[in-house]
Amino acid sequence: MREDYEITIIGRQTIDRETGEIKLDTLGDYSERNGIKYISYTEYAEEAPYTGHRKILKIEANDTVTMLSPGTPTRLILQKGQRHKCMYDTGAGLLSLGVFTQTLKHNLSPEGGELRIRYTLDIDAHLSSDNEILVKLKKRDLPSAGKNILKGKETDV
Repeated sequence: MREDYEITIIGRQTIDRETGEIKLDTLGDYSERNGIKYISYTEYAEEAPYTGHRKILKIEANDTVTMLSPGTPTRLILQKGQRHKCMYDTGAGLLSLGVFTQTLKHNLSPEGGELRIRYTLDIDAHLSSDNEILVKLKKRDLPSAGKNILKGKETDV
């Protein structure tokens, strides 16, 4: 996987009026194929900083984002105005969740952009949490092939 993009992910979860927030800054990839946009990155856990888990966000034109973790059955489908039943691997076992997406907006392009999603999770049709995800994507300034960086100046090789 190339790491041509700086990715910041901010997640907020509200349970019983208590809100928690996590922030992840990482490097990853962005691509578009057949009208579908893909963001992929590796997520590392604090307790296992050398073991990464690949994550993929698949963004389709019909206001649908699928969150995938290759190698696991985790598959969250976020479709604006729709409720989907999804599987989530907790590491201790599978959990069946209801996911209802209220807001899904993005302005992604090869230069970067943002993806915003607001959704609720329910377990056995009982509200579990209100959630928000903000994904910020920014193309990295990498030296071009055939260029040489010498004392802060770019020169042709």
